[in-house]
Amino acid sequence: MPVLALTAGEPAGIGPDLCVHVAQMDLPYDVVVVADRELLRERARLLRLPLEITDSSIVPSESRPGALRVLHIPLAEPVMPGKPDAANARYVLSTLERAVEGCRSGEFDAIVTAPVHKGIINDAGIAFTGHTEYLADLTNSEAVMMLAGGGMRVTLATTHLPLKDVPAAITSRLLEQKLGIIRQDLITRFAIPQPRIAVAGLNPHAGESGHLGREEIDVIIPALEKLRGAGMDLIGPLPADTLFNPSRLKEYDCIFAMYHDQGLPVLKHASFGTAVNVTLGLPIIRTSVDHGTALELAGTGRADSGSLLAAIEMAATLAKTWGKTRFTST
Repeated sequence: MPVLALTAGEPAGIGPDLCVHVAQMDLPYDVVVVADRELLRERARLLRLPLEITDSSIVPSESRPGALRVLHIPLAEPVMPGKPDAANARYVLSTLERAVEGCRSGEFDAIVTAPVHKGIINDAGIAFTGHTEYLADLTNSEAVMMLAGGGMRVTLATTHLPLKDVPAAITSRLLEQKLGIIRQDLITRFAIPQPRIAVAGLNPHAGESGHLGREEIDVIIPALEKLRGAGMDLIGPLPADTLFNPSRLKEYDCIFAMYHDQGLPVLKHASFGTAVNVTLGLPIIRTSVDHGTALELAGTGRADSGSLLAAIEMAATLAKTWGKTRFTST
């Protein structure tokens, strides 16, 4: 059974609520929550749910609804649901760092992350653009964001970047690097022997032969031709407004969008609340929810755990698939 580290995310958000919800379920996975144990106890009290906490080093003989293994990381300041405090930003990052350390040492097989509040972490004076970038830095890796749901896998060339900065960021090197990572992980983690990837253009109508922008002609098409020459199955660049046509989606194993709000609105429309965020390119497995901290729902009992449960299930599946791939390739 894979051992999954679950980080509770922003302590004033719904992450702790979701961890308490997970404790109520008889899951076929070994989940260890990386968080402040008293935070979880207090949130369970607010939610009026039973919670028995054991140390992460104690492996129970059988799973029990209402019980949770916790790797304790202490908060800096007490938490009020819905009221984030920049003083706890370092705590949030410490839970991620400890989970990564556990994955790299073999203590955990994968990480599942509850949402963090980027603004609060930056308010604390810590430059932070997102889980994807932070985990890439921690592991000295090049990462790619993927969201899976609604029968789609959508990956991104750029992630948390202002729209005005996107065109300059789309370089041949970036496209070659990210498409290489996507292909490799589709093979090794998703067990797709010959992945077919549809690539979106940057401009409307994929540039309309240069009349609506030259990025396709000058950068994207040459990069795709080079990768095709190396054996990759790539389609495009295609106009993004027709790329997600249901009749065409079944032809692709994955879609590669040029920027965050080009690819993710369609996927989230089709699967919000059940989609999973997967970070490709890391030496570890990481999945996450498809939503934010939902501060207004913290402690109310109205948070939906569907996306977190999907992320846990996918993390366990990827851990098993990746383990088999690495074993058979040695």
